[in-house]
Amino acid sequence: MKIIYRLLAIFLIGLLAACASPKVSDYANQKPVLDLSDYFNGTLDAYGIFTDRSGAVVKRFTVLMKCRWEVIDGKKVGTLDESFEYSDGTKQKRIWKLTEVSPGKYIGKADDVVGEAIGESAGNALNWTYTLALPVDKDIYNVQFNDWMYLVTPKVMINKAQMSKFGIYLGEVTLSFYKP
Repeated sequence: MKIIYRLLAIFLIGLLAACASPKVSDYANQKPVLDLSDYFNGTLDAYGIFTDRSGAVVKRFTVLMKCRWEVIDGKKVGTLDESFEYSDGTKQKRIWKLTEVSPGKYIGKADDVVGEAIGESAGNALNWTYTLALPVDKDIYNVQFNDWMYLVTPKVMINKAQMSKFGIYLGEVTLSFYKP
C-alpha cells in the first residue's frame, strides 16, 4: 500500500509541476534589461506568424511600428502605432496606449482590447495578459492572450503569445521585433 501512495504522490507532484508557468520574476537577472520606453521608441519592424493548435502556420504578417513616449501626470505613457499587413493581403491598424503605473508594471489599452492589458517586466522579459476582440470572418471573438516578450539583444526582441477561449488553447502568435 505504501508503494501505491508513493507512486500517487510522485504522479501528483509531476502533475503540479507540469501546470506551473513561468513568472516574470524568473527573468529578473537576465540581460539585456528590457526598458519598454527605450525599446519601443521610434520606428520598428516586426515579422510574425499565427499557428493553430496543431502547429500549422495559418497566417504570416509584418508590422510597421511607430512608437513614442511622453510623461503625463508624472507617468510614462507610450503610443505604439502598429500597421499590420497579412499574407492574404488584408491590413489592420492597432494603436496601443501604454502607461507605466509603477516600476515594471504597465497597463495597456487599444480599441480592440477588451478592458485593459496588464503587463509586468523584469530583466529581459515582459508578460502581458489581455482579451482581444478578434475578427474571424464576419464574427468577433473575445480571445485571451498570454503574451511573453524577451529582449534577445538591444535590437531584437522575440514575442510568443498563447491564445485561448474559455481556457481552451487555440494557437500561438510568434513575432520578432527589430529596432534599427
